[in-house]
Amino acid sequence: MGFDVFDYRTVDRNVLVTPEIRARLYHMKPGQVDRRHSHDLGHEVFLILEGEAEFTINGETRVLGPGQMCVALADEIHQVRNTLPDRETVMYLSVTPHIQPTHTGRNDDDSPQPPRFVPNANYHAETDPNVPVDLLLQRHLEAAQVAAEAAQANLERHRAMAHALRQARGANDLEAAATARNAMWETLYTLFKAMYALGSTWNELAPRMTEPRADVSPGA
Repeated sequence: MGFDVFDYRTVDRNVLVTPEIRARLYHMKPGQVDRRHSHDLGHEVFLILEGEAEFTINGETRVLGPGQMCVALADEIHQVRNTLPDRETVMYLSVTPHIQPTHTGRNDDDSPQPPRFVPNANYHAETDPNVPVDLLLQRHLEAAQVAAEAAQANLERHRAMAHALRQARGANDLEAAATARNAMWETLYTLFKAMYALGSTWNELAPRMTEPRADVSPGA
């Protein structure tokens, strides 16, 4: 099975959208200014490929050019402006994790605006808009149950292996310590996979929760 190749000079869209990460090649129009916002959970990475952009992150402003990168951490208010009046600025950006609501708009006094749940289609994510909301809700609840069970199993395994690890380290038994660590990792890996699956069902469900039902009158 092959893999996709994206050319930043021609591609202007999200190229990977999962709960773990949203990655995008982004072409800012001449003079374009994006709105001030933050991300509740995600760290955002910006890498300038062509052009020049002004970044304001947590009140500090700097201008970056090709080859330079900066990071806006979760909850850090940031804004980007293309400083060039006559040509695009092209950058790579990624937000990780990518969990709805993915952007929190900010007022002039830095207070957060109400959460915005953007349809997955806006991020070029693969979703089927014809799937009923009730079915999406059921899938989400099932994923939540799996995640809860994985969390409980992880806790039980880590408690047991913590005892084994203390004994191994007390005896300076490095092989036993490695065995305990690997056993802990197995359940931690399963837990993270379950949480990513939960994030996926949430991202698909959340933007559609307020859709009106065609067979029910508003307020009924």
